[in-house]
Amino acid sequence: MTKRQIVCFGAAALLGVPSFFMIKQAISAPVAVMAMLIIMLPMFFLALYEKDGYSAEIVLKHFIISRFIRPKVRPYRTENYYDALLREQEAEREVRKIVRKSIERKRKKQIRLRGKGKVL
Repeated sequence: MTKRQIVCFGAAALLGVPSFFMIKQAISAPVAVMAMLIIMLPMFFLALYEKDGYSAEIVLKHFIISRFIRPKVRPYRTENYYDALLREQEAEREVRKIVRKSIERKRKKQIRLRGKGKVL
């Protein structure tokens, strides 16, 4: 028996036995036994349930996270590296275009100033 099972069975006994005696005073013994079993069943479940190597608490935690905490719709998105390269190439073209325009403006300005007799 594991420590977890010992703790769960102990907790079940601590909850079930006193409840049996309290219920037995008010109602008949067979009903008290059924009530005691119903009270103890969750602890037995926690002690004995195991799926794929995970205990009941961990399975319940994963269920709660997946159902209530995380978003319902999780779209599948991929990064298209070809599109990224195209965007980078387009950005480089824009930069070259801006640089070319600024150089042309400087040349035109120099030509205008030379025509007026001013030298830069």
